[in-house]
Amino acid sequence: MEKSILFFLWLVLITSPATLSAQRSGTIVMDDVERVHYRKEILIPDIPGYITLKCDFHMHTVYSDGNVWPTVRVDEAWEDGLDAISVTDHIEGHPKKLPGQKHMAWEVALPSAQMRDIILIKGGEISRSMPPGHFNALFVTDVNALDVPDYMDAIGEAVRQGGFVIWNHPGWRRQQPDTTKWMAEHEAIYQKGWMHGIEVFNEKEWYPEAIEWALAKDLAITGNSDIHESYNYKYNTELYPIRPLTLVFAKERSEASIKEAMFAKRTATFFFNKLVGKREFIDPLVKEAISVGPSHLYSEGFNYFTLKNNSDMEFVFVKESVDTSEMPAKFLLPRRGTLVLRAKQEKGKTREYVYRLENVLTGVEEYPVFRIIVK
Repeated sequence: MEKSILFFLWLVLITSPATLSAQRSGTIVMDDVERVHYRKEILIPDIPGYITLKCDFHMHTVYSDGNVWPTVRVDEAWEDGLDAISVTDHIEGHPKKLPGQKHMAWEVALPSAQMRDIILIKGGEISRSMPPGHFNALFVTDVNALDVPDYMDAIGEAVRQGGFVIWNHPGWRRQQPDTTKWMAEHEAIYQKGWMHGIEVFNEKEWYPEAIEWALAKDLAITGNSDIHESYNYKYNTELYPIRPLTLVFAKERSEASIKEAMFAKRTATFFFNKLVGKREFIDPLVKEAISVGPSHLYSEGFNYFTLKNNSDMEFVFVKESVDTSEMPAKFLLPRRGTLVLRAKQEKGKTREYVYRLENVLTGVEEYPVFRIIVK
């Protein structure tokens, strides 16, 4: 009986005019359900004389075979900590292409890029079967003029406009399923001085041959996402929070300075915990990223000291030789992390421990050496 009375009172309460009017008093906006949009800065140090800019020079939108609006590419780039991007939709068109001129993606994205302080470089992708494959043309002024039948005419027009030409995904399995080859057509483009850079990484592939060619032929090393979907939909951002990047070592943060640096071949690429570049840029970058602290304790024959990572790049250390120091044979220095290590050595003596950085490449199977000097 008591339960019945309580139920009746509850029913009267929720159906009373006062309660109903409160429920119908207007729209209740739940602002807290929306995701907060913020920029995640990427910590990659500058090197002496230059600032390090984080860039992605290969991406697509609904104006070719991408799945997102051009402004989404800008929003993603800003949140992911990038400095500069280029939307490089297929110049020759695509079955999914929206009506409109070929430079429309750049024009649609530009106001958003300006508001977010993202450097938006005009570009497009010259897309042909192999040979010669696909080429990105950056810093061009008239994308429409590149839509011509002969690929040499298209590349030549890009160069005439002051464009920077990159051979995209040279080992793309759809075009080179068995091996990655430098063909006569590529040699012809190169000999004309019309090939300025090459992608060492694209989407989820990387190409050791491209490293060899970049070093032998003095091409700018690049690595780009070639993203078609939403970036967070495509990639495992929990495991790899930093997206693929072309690192440009520029004199200042501007489009003109990026262009100057790229033609000077001051570039590297960081992709999924791998860092690839020419030694002249990788060595100072590593030196700025990793610091060794002095010994803070000597106890029972061991020196204790810190190893600090001042960047968002992880480093895998592998000892070069066997010694009696009891230093670890292999270890990972996490991004923005500090390790306490210990080395067996005489008190007051300085000792050097030589490691190679296994996830850093300055050539095919060439790894920079990092010397840990403990005092």
